[in-house]
Amino acid sequence: MQISTTRFGTLCVDVDDLIHFPHGIVGFEDCQHWILLADPANNAVGWLQSADRPATALAVVSPRRFVADYRIRVARGQLYCLALSERDRFYALCVLSKQDGTCVMNLRAPVLVNLDRRLGCQVITIDDQPLQMPLTRPAAWLQKSA
Repeated sequence: MQISTTRFGTLCVDVDDLIHFPHGIVGFEDCQHWILLADPANNAVGWLQSADRPATALAVVSPRRFVADYRIRVARGQLYCLALSERDRFYALCVLSKQDGTCVMNLRAPVLVNLDRRLGCQVITIDDQPLQMPLTRPAAWLQKSA
């Protein structure tokens, strides 16, 4: 399938590579099909590109790259849409954005992906995680991508 995006141009995507978000992502509930792309200029950043809305792409990072002891604590019911089994590979991503010229990471609402079943969801943590954690100066190079 082809997706004509505003950020990456026309992409040829295998339908099996799409990640299905049954409930969308907060603010993008109508976007249920996404593809995870690497950033060609920055290997720390990925992009969740909507297949439903070609102008929508979210910069994402692995939270553990910046917060070594990051743990996700959620109500069990939030994980049902992932259909996780013991053998499934699962990945957590945090959305990047800019706030007052600073690159920030949303640790309170991570995006979770079941890599084996190609299912995803965004969850809200039950502990006190920052909604906009500023990235430190060594990570300033991220601002060019986000």
